[in-house]
Amino acid sequence: MKKLLSIVSALALTLAVTSCGGGANTTKSIASIDDLNGAKIGVQLGTTGDIYASDVEGATVERYNKGADAVQALKQGKVDCVIIDEQPAKAFVDVNEGLKILEEDFANEEYAICISKENTELKDKINAAIAKFKADGTLDNIVKNYIGDDTKGQFPYTSPEGVDRSNGTLTVATNAEFEPWEYMENNECVGIDMDLAQAVADELGMELQIDNIAFDSIITAVQSGKDMLGIAGMTVTEDRLQNIDFTDTYANATQVIIVPDAE
Repeated sequence: MKKLLSIVSALALTLAVTSCGGGANTTKSIASIDDLNGAKIGVQLGTTGDIYASDVEGATVERYNKGADAVQALKQGKVDCVIIDEQPAKAFVDVNEGLKILEEDFANEEYAICISKENTELKDKINAAIAKFKADGTLDNIVKNYIGDDTKGQFPYTSPEGVDRSNGTLTVATNAEFEPWEYMENNECVGIDMDLAQAVADELGMELQIDNIAFDSIITAVQSGKDMLGIAGMTVTEDRLQNIDFTDTYANATQVIIVPDAE
């Protein structure tokens, strides 16, 4: 009888240890930026969220090829939070019950188009196009068509009639995993950045070709000449400027923190 009790006690202790610390789940609660120290942070590989999270003291950064994979890891308790752009964060929270975005912004940034350092003539043309789109309201309308409860879907971008596209093909690398900037709909890459890419191609008199690739491959694709531009919610950073150039900025963005909603 004593032997049986000993076996049962040992089994109970083993189960208790396994349930308390042997699984993948984490238990650190994140209520503010100050709580990130020592946390396990999920990010999309190669993004500025990845860069910023790497600077958090004592944090463990878990990198995923897609933002959606980082969010699923959060739901499964494999990470304590996810750092990502505000607009994709809202899209993820909308379709994933039990998650929320902290009210405190993590970082503010600006998006620009990635371009080869050698392609200065094209860069000048694109900067001129961006300036025109800002002045005539095209850029505002493109953004409003995807962001804003009152304006969403009300300002679809359409190419002007009779555009002469004799100047060749504008090849653009993106990663369609970042709604509303770029995402897949009806087997097409759509979103703010894709409409901007089309507007640029229209302005330059070119056909548009979108290459949907991994986010961390975009800079290499542009640097090597495989693609002419990278448009994927990309922030200008000192590290990126070592290998690539950027156009003028075209949008403001905010990095936020997604956490489990304990309420």
